Amino acid sequence: MADFPPGIAQPLEPLVTRLLARNASPYTHTGTQSFVVGGSGAVAVIDPGPDDPAHLDAILNVVAGREVASILCTHTHRDHSPGAAPLAARTGAAIIGCAALTMDDVGPRADAAFDTEYRPDRVLHDGEAVAGDGWTLIAVATPGHTSNHLAFALPESGALFSGDHVMGWSTTIVSPPDGDMGEYMASLDKLLQRDDRVYYPAHGGAVENPRRLVRGMLGHRKQREGQILRGLERGLASVPELVAAMYVGLDAKLVGAAGRSVLAHLIDLKRRGVVVTEGEEWRRM
Repeated sequence: MADFPPGIAQPLEPLVTRLLARNASPYTHTGTQSFVVGGSGAVAVIDPGPDDPAHLDAILNVVAGREVASILCTHTHRDHSPGAAPLAARTGAAIIGCAALTMDDVGPRADAAFDTEYRPDRVLHDGEAVAGDGWTLIAVATPGHTSNHLAFALPESGALFSGDHVMGWSTTIVSPPDGDMGEYMASLDKLLQRDDRVYYPAHGGAVENPRRLVRGMLGHRKQREGQILRGLERGLASVPELVAAMYVGLDAKLVGAAGRSVLAHLIDLKRRGVVVTEGEEWRRM
């Protein structure tokens, strides 16, 4: 269950208010979280979420007549960015942030299909910023979950809006062909070098000790890689065989997603010259 109800404003700190969309699922946890950033002046909205009129109304209730200076999207999965266009139409704000990305995704996540209608007015690159009254949001490129994923740092408070790259309830899905395990690991390393005070993810609660969590996530992925290599050494040769051995007792709804993660690891290992493919089978070098 959510620790706060959908559509109800949750002030997290003076410059940050959180709103939960009504799109809970096995892959979105309790739903996608949108954030309104700013004080008494113009504000920014991060990840306006799905195209849900009730969620849009909830965001505008939080805005409460203030100017919306920017609408920022961390990436273009359809639980994050479709709300940007209707919010822009209601407020006149510019859509800023990640680049557009539309491609076929053979992964199992219906909720993670790309938003084909996303059209940014301005794309932010790593280190570029937007600013308003008393706030600044700096883009931190974090590819891996998707190739266009951005996090946004709020230097005034030390917060980082981590999107789906680092979540507060589970590790993120890395689903080829766009999801890239090597880039994901490099992005985690990049965050580990930062000194952000807290992460506000798009799913799950605030991360109060982010560097500890990131170190744990890196360790988790390295453990999964080790499991894959040991499985190949035992003669397991396919993704389904590896998933069955690695994820004992996994909810059937999540088996497909686990397979995408294993495949992402295998592709990364192949790129590094550790494994090879023979038809549909994999083996260790």
